[in-house]
Amino acid sequence: MVDVYRRLARRLDEMPNRFPATESGVELKILRKIFTPQEAETWLRMKTTPETVEQVADRLGRPVPEVQDRLDTMVKKGQIGSFKLLGQQIYAAFPFLPGIYEFQSERMDEELARLIEEYYPRIMSCLGSYEPRLIRTIPVRAGIRAEQQVLLHEDVRRMIKEAKCFQLVECLCRKQMGLLGKPCRHKLETCLMFSSEEDAFLKYTRGRLVSKEDALEVVEDAGGDGLVHLTVNVQSNPVMFLCNCCPCCCIGLRAVRNLEAPYLMAGSGFVCRVDAEACSSCGVCADRCPMDAIVEEPSGYRVLGERCIGCGVCTSTCPSDAMTLVRMHGGQYEKPPANLMEFDTMRAAGRAGAMLLR
Repeated sequence: MVDVYRRLARRLDEMPNRFPATESGVELKILRKIFTPQEAETWLRMKTTPETVEQVADRLGRPVPEVQDRLDTMVKKGQIGSFKLLGQQIYAAFPFLPGIYEFQSERMDEELARLIEEYYPRIMSCLGSYEPRLIRTIPVRAGIRAEQQVLLHEDVRRMIKEAKCFQLVECLCRKQMGLLGKPCRHKLETCLMFSSEEDAFLKYTRGRLVSKEDALEVVEDAGGDGLVHLTVNVQSNPVMFLCNCCPCCCIGLRAVRNLEAPYLMAGSGFVCRVDAEACSSCGVCADRCPMDAIVEEPSGYRVLGERCIGCGVCTSTCPSDAMTLVRMHGGQYEKPPANLMEFDTMRAAGRAGAMLLR
């Protein structure tokens, strides 16, 4: 019989967002750290489509109270996902990334941090090797000219204003790097989960429940502090995640900067422009740019369009208001998938195409 952790790794690798094998077997060490054998067996019997506890219990042929206790434990350990959908609490098997990895904040210790850091070049290179892009940037709103149209999925403030339930959680990447002896100057509590469902996170809370006003303040503070808004590359989802990321810790930003992963991150649909006449050549924008996309030349500062992700971080502290975000046009802009179902379908097709080209 094949070891349960190898079976779990194989199932995770069969998902649209892969979990690739390594020669060292570090991915199996990660799974052994996160799951007991019984929990791994339960995960293998879960579906990736949302189910109620009654549906899971019926399929497993076990009493509802027993299955409820098991699912409660697994949700708290970050092994499966759960949230409210149309008033019902539902459960589903999530991929490793994004998914299980982000849910490990409360259980992250030095050993797991070392294992993830060893694995991150392999998994991020793999996930960034096929379309559609895994994550996308949401621009800092202050850098966009008033006359430009901004779509809902490009405006985090509008997204939050339309949501009804909010949860503030610690940045797992920052926590991980701190455990590796590389502490970050940014605070830990910067990432948000929000939903259109009332009390969406009441049963399972991974951080602190906060008000809409608190969530908007987090977004404003993050933009002012030079953090990049990142989310899953979809236009809408029942539960939205907003990571406020720094280039020194974020597993996604580090991968885009340091690895060959062309389909890992989508830009915001905007690109930064410098008003040469207004620019005072102070260099603040270049210092803040998370992608090293702003360079100094004899004539002044210039934006490297191929590196700019349209985050707008450079615009929020420009003393001369010389930095603005302008809309990309034509084939430059890739519209995100409408929802998670379309995203998964496109990722599966993209993965299959990539495998055929090998």
